[in-house]
Amino acid sequence: MESAEIEARLGLAPDWIARRTGIRARHVAAPQERLETHATAAAAAALEQAGIAPAEVDLVLVATSTADEIMPNAAPLVAGALGATGAGAFDVGAACSGFLAALATGASMIDAGRSSCVVVIGADFMSRVVDPADRGTSAVFADGAGAVVLVASGESRIGPILIRSEPDTEGIIYVGREQPLMRMAGHETFKLAVARLSETTAEAVAAAGLELDDIDLFVYHQANARILTAVGERLQLRADRVVDCISGLGNTSAATLPLALDHSVQSGRLRRGDRVLLGAFGAGLVWGATVVEWGVAA
Repeated sequence: MESAEIEARLGLAPDWIARRTGIRARHVAAPQERLETHATAAAAAALEQAGIAPAEVDLVLVATSTADEIMPNAAPLVAGALGATGAGAFDVGAACSGFLAALATGASMIDAGRSSCVVVIGADFMSRVVDPADRGTSAVFADGAGAVVLVASGESRIGPILIRSEPDTEGIIYVGREQPLMRMAGHETFKLAVARLSETTAEAVAAAGLELDDIDLFVYHQANARILTAVGERLQLRADRVVDCISGLGNTSAATLPLALDHSVQSGRLRRGDRVLLGAFGAGLVWGATVVEWGVAA
């Protein structure tokens, strides 16, 4: 869906959305489409790229806030559709930070020797919880799914994963059961996201025993292009070191990190052995970051 379509519906000036968010288009699922289907397709593609058969997977994690049903979780359905018949499966809920939280869970399971192959999926259909009449959310959020595969290598390639939180007592980002439509205070979200992402980036890099200059690529949750720019400026990072692919994808919540990683690979910006900083901020409030050495074989 083009931003121009939303602008026309809401009576906004042309390019109003792009100027404020950097988003020009986004994918929106049709009413009959299921999140399970898109999450399965992303996982299958990740397994194929990794050269791993579904039967080798022993854990499937789906980070999502918008599963097709309240019960069951999406993950068991995805594991079954994949053919990962021997895998455990459960969802991880941390809103836009969900993929990072699921990555922490999967990596910890491998580090503990309890799993040897974990599929981590970020998938959200945010169009299901966005009020189409609210320009602050309908202009930003979108639908999507992405996945990565974690395997035991004998040596960890994922640094300490820092997850932080504080209670959102003000309802800055909120979806209630009584009215399941998102409400977001945009200005407050912007300020908090920039501050927390900047802080946790420095903490995660230091925890990995590195300096900012040691990081090849900074991949943040794709919430708003202005947030990405502000974080880069605060940390004094060159613009080409910060991934910004929100223009054609929008904010897909838990799916933004894996989609941004795939974009970086496909565009040649992310190569085997690169050090990547992953950072996210979302409802809860929950945020965090980690450093990953990308695609190093065992």
